[in-house]
This record gives sequence, C-alpha cells and structure tokens, in this order.
Amino acid sequence: MSPLKPTPIVYVISDSAGETGESVVKAAIVQFLPVAVELKRLPFVHDRSAINQAVEGARASGGVIVFTLVIPELRDYLLEQAVKNHVICIDLLGPIISSLEAALNQQARHEPGMIHKLDEVYFRKVEAVEFAVKYDDGRDPNGVLKADIILTGVSRTSKTPLSMYLAHKSYKVANVPLVPELTPPQELFTINPKKIIGLTINPDKLNEIRRERLKALGLGEEANYAKVQRIREELAHAESVMRKLGCVVIDVSSKAVEETASVIMERIGHK
Repeated sequence: MSPLKPTPIVYVISDSAGETGESVVKAAIVQFLPVAVELKRLPFVHDRSAINQAVEGARASGGVIVFTLVIPELRDYLLEQAVKNHVICIDLLGPIISSLEAALNQQARHEPGMIHKLDEVYFRKVEAVEFAVKYDDGRDPNGVLKADIILTGVSRTSKTPLSMYLAHKSYKVANVPLVPELTPPQELFTINPKKIIGLTINPDKLNEIRRERLKALGLGEEANYAKVQRIREELAHAESVMRKLGCVVIDVSSKAVEETASVIMERIGHK
C-alpha cells in the first residue's frame, strides 16, 4: 500500500496583513475541491529571516508560495531564494503594479498596508456621516459635547448640507437651530467656543430661499416663516446668542457650501 501524499501547503507571504493574498488563494483553491489544501498565512514579513523560513518550509513540504510583498527588496530576495530552492513562487501584486506604473507613467508608493489605511479613512467618514445624521437639527444636545464642529444658526443657513459635506471630510458635526421661542441647549455654552461656527445670512437672501422652500413644499408664500419681519427677528436673536457664545460667525449669503466648508476647515484645522 503506497504511503499517503502529504497535504499540499500554500504559504501566503505579505509585508502587511496578508488578507488580500489569502482571499485570492482561497478563491483559487475552490476550483480544486474536494482536494485538500493547507493554507498558511505569514503576515507582516519585514526581514529576510522570515522569508528564509517560509522558503525552507515550502521546499521541504513541496509547497507553493504566493506573496503580496510591495517592498521591492523583499520581493526580489524572495524570488531569488525561490529559484535557488526550486520552489514555485507566485507574485500577485508585482505584475499589476508594474503594468499600472507603465500605464499611469507614475511610480507606485511600494508602501505596505495601504488598503488598511484607506479602509480606516473610509470608516472614519462613515462614522462621521452617521454622527451628522444622528445629531442633525439639534435632535440630541449630547451631540454638542461629542462633536468636532458645532454649526448654529437660523433655519435655511445650510447647516445640514454643511454638516454632511464636513462629515465626508471625516469631521463629526452637530448642528443646532436657533429659534426665538426656544432656549438654546445649555451644552452649547459649556464647550470651547472655537469649536462653534455661527452661520448668518442677509435677510433678503434668506427671504428668497424660504419662499422657494415653501413653494417646493406646496405651501403659500404668506406663511410667517418667509416674512421679512420674522426673518429679521430670528437673525437678531441668533446674533445675540452667537455673541454670548463668543463663536466665529460666517456670512453664508453669497457662499456655496464648499466655500463655507473650506473656511470652516481652515479655522478648525484639517483632518
């Protein structure tokens, strides 16, 4: 009776977490089911000794090496050792990076872990967007205490669009409406005023915006919401609150959301 063949081993070597290489190998292994294949991931390989151990293991077991090394010195060393030891060695990223360098006429960074850094940026943005939605329009005063930026002003001064725009820049933003009949949340007066941005606007411009808003809602323009006298009262009240807060005030009358956001980021500091 012939001895059983050992289970083939695929070594996945990476100078980062190795998840990309492992995913590709798993997708390929499925094509050979029900043949059993052992998978060994060797992440965060940053020196030659780790490469030597992997090559020796693959040579002894008749295994295969698949790698996603982006540091040229490590990649070249692994390929050299694989040839010397007659080990099958597959470079997953090298040909793609080389082709893109040629197509884009630009050198790659050759920096490990870039995918995870991009993931971190993405999840920070998602978290910031969720924060902006949760603490929009003064729904929960606790957001004021947790936010990177607090926007305050009367209705239709672009507080919500600004909150979402800044959220996509990874800022956690809460916005608080100022209405004469409502007392601003006490939390607003307990935080560093440098985090607060007051938004003001020309009364006539606001009147025009509010009338258009009422039209969009199918309501008459005679509503108190769009009357100039009411608007002046709201703006005067907001100005009084902002003076007490000691916050920066930005006039958004002739500014696009992107322009206002740029001014805010310059004052607060870029993420």
